[in-house]
Amino acid sequence: MAAYTISVIHGDGIGPEVCAEGVKALKAVGAACGHSFAFTDYLAGGAALDKHGVPLPPDTIKGVKDSHALLFGAIGGPKWEKVAHHLKPEAGLLQLRKELGAFANLRPANVHDELLDASTIKPEVLKGTDVMVVRELTGGIYFGTPRGIDGEGANRKGYNTEVYAVYEIERIAKVAFDIARLRRKKVCSVDKANVLESSQLWRDTVIGLHKQYPDVELSHMYVDNCAMQLIRNPRQFDVIVTGNIFGDILSDEASMLTGSIGMLASASVGGPVGFFEPTHGSAPDIVGQEKANPLATIATVGMLLRYGLKLTAEADLVDRAIRQVLSSGLRTPDIARPGERISTTRTVGDAAAAAIRAAR
Repeated sequence: MAAYTISVIHGDGIGPEVCAEGVKALKAVGAACGHSFAFTDYLAGGAALDKHGVPLPPDTIKGVKDSHALLFGAIGGPKWEKVAHHLKPEAGLLQLRKELGAFANLRPANVHDELLDASTIKPEVLKGTDVMVVRELTGGIYFGTPRGIDGEGANRKGYNTEVYAVYEIERIAKVAFDIARLRRKKVCSVDKANVLESSQLWRDTVIGLHKQYPDVELSHMYVDNCAMQLIRNPRQFDVIVTGNIFGDILSDEASMLTGSIGMLASASVGGPVGFFEPTHGSAPDIVGQEKANPLATIATVGMLLRYGLKLTAEADLVDRAIRQVLSSGLRTPDIARPGERISTTRTVGDAAAAAIRAAR
């Protein structure tokens, strides 16, 4: 029996509801595979701000760093929109990613046959889509300096700096090439090298690193074309690797291929402790109504097992359980077609946990 300590940040909005189902799925994996998971709860985001006056308390940072992996719910909401920028829940999230050294954000977009009609895109375009967006997470324009707002009147200006060093590009490209080796061995590097010097360095560096991966096919695409191609022909992509701001936009676009952001998991890795969260946000409009889709968090558990704890067979169990839940016809409101029976958050989570336990 292997023992793992999992830190859990339930967060705000629907975070506690979906995290409860993620914990349930991990417990089911433990029961099925003989592992022991110990869970410790910590505060971050709005909940931490309300209790401690900061969005990321020091004991949260320490506790997460002492664990094997972090399962994260969601943070933010209208309640905290007017607080100072450095106190916003999202500022705590950025700080936590930095503290963990989580420079690589993995965002899969896998279209399930059962949900082909859930997207606004034609089923014949979507069928078979399985894309992994690898986004650089701790550099680029979100963190570059100088930045600020200066001047007066009509000459007042805001500015940010897009900057990447070779080491930052090499380490994220290495993650993408390594993941591609486990998939269909294709990497598309996305940049804007025709107008941005930082993108030219990005492209040159990726080309240089590719020499170490002769078994992986490498292509390049400008970000505007990639945005169009993701809608036109998403099946052409296997792994997309790109910088912070481009990855932020493209991963959200890719998420809508699946029909609902409530289906999508993510992982932020690169440091000693991985950070695993669903991508859907805190959804304050449905809090406490049992409408939240827990499958994104359960899929996040699969990523935690695969990329955080290196438990591939256990991650496969979780992925199969999700497919079984969908095949059984269980649907939360975000993925239900008109006239279909609606299932609650807890019902879907219970079904996934039962499928995991029954698989071994």
